[in-house]
Amino acid sequence: MKSFKPRQIIKVLESKGFNFIRQKGSHRLYKKENLRVTVPYHNKDLKPGTLKSILNQAGVTDEELENI
Repeated sequence: MKSFKPRQIIKVLESKGFNFIRQKGSHRLYKKENLRVTVPYHNKDLKPGTLKSILNQAGVTDEELENI
């Protein structure tokens, strides 16, 4: 899986209808209906395990991610 910056993942989440709720430290919380996703927000690539967890929580497929 290709590496992604938090900004790129946030774009995908917002396009899927997630709204920014709040930020505490370097973590941003996004919400859509009953789904909550926390994205660590710094200027580094997300680690593969963290990225996979965010995508699973948000219901984002690999195909949707490749269309960035």
